[in-house]
Amino acid sequence: MSQRAIGDHALLSDCRSAALVTSEGSVDWLCLPRFDSPAIFARLLDEDAGHWFIGPDCPAEVTRRYIGQTLVLETTFHTRSGTLILLDALALGKRERVHTLGASSPGLLLRQVTCVAGSVPVTMVYAPRPEFGLVQPLMQLVRGGLIARGGATVLTLSSPVELRVNGSTAAATFALRAGQSLGLALQAGWAWAQDPPCRSTRQVRRRIKDTIAGWRSWSRAHATYQGPWREQVQHSGRVLRAMTYAPTGAIVAAATTSLPETVGGERNWDYRFTWVRDASFTLQALSTAACEKEETAFFTFLARASATRLDRDADLQIMYGIGGERDLSERLLPHLTGWRGSAPVRVGNDAWRQYQLDVYGELLDAAYQTYCDIGPFDPLVRTMLATVAETAARRWREPDQSLWEVRSSSRHFTHSKLMCWVGLDRAIALAPLLGAEHRVADWSRTREEIRTAILKQAWNEQAGSFTQTFGGTDLDAALLMIPLVGFLSADDPRVRSTVHAVATQLTGARGLVHRYRTTDGLPGQEGTFLLCTFWLAHALALSGDDAAARRTFEIAASHANDVGLLAEEVDSATGEPLGNFPQALSHIGLINAAHAIGGIR
Repeated sequence: MSQRAIGDHALLSDCRSAALVTSEGSVDWLCLPRFDSPAIFARLLDEDAGHWFIGPDCPAEVTRRYIGQTLVLETTFHTRSGTLILLDALALGKRERVHTLGASSPGLLLRQVTCVAGSVPVTMVYAPRPEFGLVQPLMQLVRGGLIARGGATVLTLSSPVELRVNGSTAAATFALRAGQSLGLALQAGWAWAQDPPCRSTRQVRRRIKDTIAGWRSWSRAHATYQGPWREQVQHSGRVLRAMTYAPTGAIVAAATTSLPETVGGERNWDYRFTWVRDASFTLQALSTAACEKEETAFFTFLARASATRLDRDADLQIMYGIGGERDLSERLLPHLTGWRGSAPVRVGNDAWRQYQLDVYGELLDAAYQTYCDIGPFDPLVRTMLATVAETAARRWREPDQSLWEVRSSSRHFTHSKLMCWVGLDRAIALAPLLGAEHRVADWSRTREEIRTAILKQAWNEQAGSFTQTFGGTDLDAALLMIPLVGFLSADDPRVRSTVHAVATQLTGARGLVHRYRTTDGLPGQEGTFLLCTFWLAHALALSGDDAAARRTFEIAASHANDVGLLAEEVDSATGEPLGNFPQALSHIGLINAAHAIGGIR
């Protein structure tokens, strides 16, 4: 089983797919040509599921960073005999700049190893295992490298050094002296198409330089944020861009599947999809750390994906594939042991079948934000949004499974009702643009009914807070949304009391916030959530408690790894990152909380 810490990995992206690289120089996760494609390397989930290692053949002290304003990874190995620098990148398309990043990414992993002092012995081990380790490909040495064939995939490894092949694994050992550099590359293609070509060291070097220039062009064009934690906000913006599937504008929730919420547990899900529930907070973050181009692309994707469901009077689906796919049926991969024995490993996510009321409000709030930033909608989107509002007005009284996707029975979750209120509130504001002025009176009455129901049925006088469900007693970090979406002012006594309750009752010893402490129909425990902690910082900022907001923000942000990446959760006992990695919502929470704290005067 894989034992390496989740936080030891660094992200590579070409804005279509992703790789994860360890501090040792091993690519332990690679999906091509899309984020949700079957993995070519999956040692992250099983020791025998494939990897590509390049590093010194001797003990070394390791430091690493992203080259300034990019997602090109630089790992430096300091050995007794010399110093080695390894550059890793997923190549962008040639001369792609600013908003064209990912338009023609070739599915090309670039690796350049350079000795900058002394001399260093180097080892390379290349063990591709397509389809999550099911395929052990046939290998054929060719001029300039090696071709591996198996299943639907053909892989071309470009290598200027002689390779030794043993079954489905290739290896090489070589020494580099100061000033010497080698470039290697891996490109995936289809078995029925022409084999990808081998590339020279010079070609690899040029593509890395071009990829650096591409990322820097995007970063320079999106350097407008001037608030606190500017570097972290800008880096989180790059991470969101890296997790965007360029052809559609969809943003994946995470780059991986089945990294668990607790070590050895069963809460292991595939996050390589896009959730509607993330829409409004994603757009807020994009407006701070990106720009209207990314906002437009993301909202357009959501609108198109959602429209056909509503045309057929079906429930609004809560999540979609990055190409707009609806059927995300879940299956198990029993041949994989899982990270630290955390099985089962899943591909697909059956949460797509769930009914969640909050998505109606999320979509309308996203529309409201999009209009404020970029202008009117086309006729089809106007019709679809009016239908979303009508559906929220008609169905808000129904129970659901909440934004947390509980797998127990449906209940009347306060957050779900809150988001229906948000949906109607935003629809009323948008009514002139939607051609729905005649619906405003009815929507206003229903909005007031929802408000009254929340204030009466979700407030628990004895607990001194709002509660997770109507008539309940349990807390939920999602209640922090009450001031964040404008339902009540942050200085309302009920809001202040609820924020205090979350801060004191849901916050663990490390200062991080749990989602809730109730049963949810799943076995096992989970860690504390970084997103919920950033929500708390955000709510504290809105209430004017600058010191507490900054303190809470710093605690959450301190759990980024050495290259600034955030996981979904943190183990309450050990402080170790848990869950799929990196997690878009954690970076979104960081951006939005920083912006809110920066707004305190």
